[in-house]
Amino acid sequence: MIVRYLEYIVALARERHFARAATACHVTQPTLSAGIKQLEESLGVLIVERRQRFVGFTPEGERVLAWAQRILADYRGLEQELNESREGLIGQLRIGSIPVGLPALGLLTAQFAARHPRARFQISSLTSREIQRGLDDFAIDVGVTYLDNDPLPRVRTTELYRERYVLLTHDGEHFGTRQTITWAEAAQLPLCLLTQSMQNRRILDDYFRAAGAQVQPMIETDSLAALWSQVRSGTWSTVVPHTFLLLLGEPVELTALPLVDPIGSHVLGLVASSRDPLTPMTRALLGFAQDVDLVRDIELRIDRHWRRAALSAPDG
Repeated sequence: MIVRYLEYIVALARERHFARAATACHVTQPTLSAGIKQLEESLGVLIVERRQRFVGFTPEGERVLAWAQRILADYRGLEQELNESREGLIGQLRIGSIPVGLPALGLLTAQFAARHPRARFQISSLTSREIQRGLDDFAIDVGVTYLDNDPLPRVRTTELYRERYVLLTHDGEHFGTRQTITWAEAAQLPLCLLTQSMQNRRILDDYFRAAGAQVQPMIETDSLAALWSQVRSGTWSTVVPHTFLLLLGEPVELTALPLVDPIGSHVLGLVASSRDPLTPMTRALLGFAQDVDLVRDIELRIDRHWRRAALSAPDG
């Protein structure tokens, strides 16, 4: 029962609400409260500050929470190890990805699932800071983020691909047969961009500044769906990593032009906790990512619909 009580503590920390934590644990609220109280009696400390609603953990409770997260992570790993020895690799991978990593992530998980059909995935869209917190408190197993821009500490890394940047616009006739566009030129267009709270937008702003341009987007959003809906309207253009073309399929009336002067690129990859041991699922995914040629798969899928000349990284 001790593992179950620890699950109650972790769920309460995540949900910050007794009823929601109980629902997440598939028990009634009285059952959850009784379990926490039994854990308190067993350890001889108060864990939760008791008022009419949840307000937080006691100092001792915070220490219990940290141990609970670690113990549950190790218990999960133990279950996977034992299952692997009997039935092969089986279990859930909790992946947190920055939004710009999501389009290519589907290629990786699909191939991993083909090799390990009993693998399950829980994928969350997170900021790089949230990925760091998720790894530290064992809320996620693996993250997808930049490896060479504001890199995360206390992690082991596996490179996936190098993103480059393209302008997506409906104004194809205006650009004629051009194969590239400069950052300074792109800054003059009516743009829809991600918000500055997102790491990719801060990277783009650095390239605009390097080109001596000051970008003032007409629309900013933290939602990929909102970004695409605005660009699809035909009024706005956007600057995105080339992997976003995986989401669009047929180009219809859109034109994709690589950004130059300067030519920019950044590395995205997997990050996992530097602590040992890793769960079998995490270990398997990191090893698989080292073997698979994700760069080739991205290029092949993009080339099905988009002109190669318009998407190749320019020389220089």
